[in-house]
Amino acid sequence: MVRVREALAAAGVAVTMVETDQGASTAADAARALGVEVGQIASSLVFAGPDQRPVLVITSGRHRVDADRVAASLGVASLSRVDAAYVKAASGFSIGGVSPVGWRADRTVEGSGVAPLAVIDETLADYSVLWAVGGHPHVVFSISYDELRRVSGAVARRVAVDP
Repeated sequence: MVRVREALAAAGVAVTMVETDQGASTAADAARALGVEVGQIASSLVFAGPDQRPVLVITSGRHRVDADRVAASLGVASLSRVDAAYVKAASGFSIGGVSPVGWRADRTVEGSGVAPLAVIDETLADYSVLWAVGGHPHVVFSISYDELRRVSGAVARRVAVDP
């Protein structure tokens, strides 16, 4: 939570962290806890690209990521699913608490020197307010699409076959 708050503050984004009793480890859980549409939940998923480079995909909770579509849009051969250890090493967060901002200070996997690629689901722009996990499954923050895209360094792409 501290890294997330510091990253947002450094980027000039003021947010309030909200702790939920139910947790926000899934988009549906977060939406229920906050009383918002599941599409407003900005879920952070981690994949591995070529040479094991981390790829952060920030997607709307209403979508399932099409890894082949994302890979093609990035001009890479494929994306691979990763395990919890990879996610923790790449982001510094545990699965269920992965934030789209505040990744490990060096933003690399175990000193590889390779920063992750970041992609944001363009359909998140349909909402004026988004909610993202703040580094812990029970902590979320609200942010606009434009601010989230800017602070995460993500490129906008269509990440699902059917929106």
